[in-house]
Amino acid sequence: MRILITGGAGFIGSNLTKRLVNEGHEITVLDSLLRGNKLDKDTYSKINFIKGDVRDAQLMIDASKGCDLIIHFAAVLGVDIVADNPVETMDVEVIGTRNAIMAAEINNIKKIMYASTSGIYGHSAIENALTEEVLVDPRTSYAMAKRYNEIYLASHHEEKGLNVISLRFFNVYGHNQDNRMVVPLFFEQALKNEPITVFGTGKQTRDFTYIDDTVEACVRLMNLEGCYIVNIANEAEWCISDLADKIKGIANSESEITYIAAPKKRYDYEVERRVGSSDKLFKLTGYKPLTTLEEGLKLIQEINYKK
Repeated sequence: MRILITGGAGFIGSNLTKRLVNEGHEITVLDSLLRGNKLDKDTYSKINFIKGDVRDAQLMIDASKGCDLIIHFAAVLGVDIVADNPVETMDVEVIGTRNAIMAAEINNIKKIMYASTSGIYGHSAIENALTEEVLVDPRTSYAMAKRYNEIYLASHHEEKGLNVISLRFFNVYGHNQDNRMVVPLFFEQALKNEPITVFGTGKQTRDFTYIDDTVEACVRLMNLEGCYIVNIANEAEWCISDLADKIKGIANSESEITYIAAPKKRYDYEVERRVGSSDKLFKLTGYKPLTTLEEGLKLIQEINYKK
């Protein structure tokens, strides 16, 4: 297929781009490069790369001409960055998605795959694994914009027949991720034998999903027709303090694990538990993420930090 990937130079986008290029798809990546370029040289040489902003409507229309699918992953990421820039966060989400839909309509593209987030669940159903049917409870500008876009995309399916797959990612981690995220930050601190800093009590739990599993799920979902919201989750619940301890051990670090108060703007840390169900993903594709956290962390150590 011919595919436009917005945000294709970012963490998840670059890994997905590499996979699709290797499978023989013709890929155009549109990315502002505000947070750098995570595409490796070999992959970059095989794609059509456009530096630009998804809020530029004409650029989106031009970039997607002749495409069969738009994979819309462009977003403002990083808890601190999102907290400090709520207006830009929502602008990139809402305007960017509107432009993706408009480009699809103008260029007769029948399908959009969209990167949503497990953050939209907020405090919902914290005693159980989160399914797509749970009533969501978004608390941040990022999560609210993601939920709005899920609804907006679904409305275009209902009214105009656009095929839509919205992906609710659960704490994706792996190679090519930068230290705005918790796993590479803890590795960086551990390898320098600096204190590993954990916000709050460290008892809050998250569901960490390895990047290769995430990409595999995306690829398997690409050919769906209709309108779907799908969790991509590992279905395993890990305390942040246990994550820090596990990384410390894998890195053979002498770091101390220290606990500090979370900044007031970081509402995500108010969520004490989050673990997702991938039952719907399995029913649709026959696949669930398989990599355990320990296996994934060891792969990161081997790929990113092996001396």
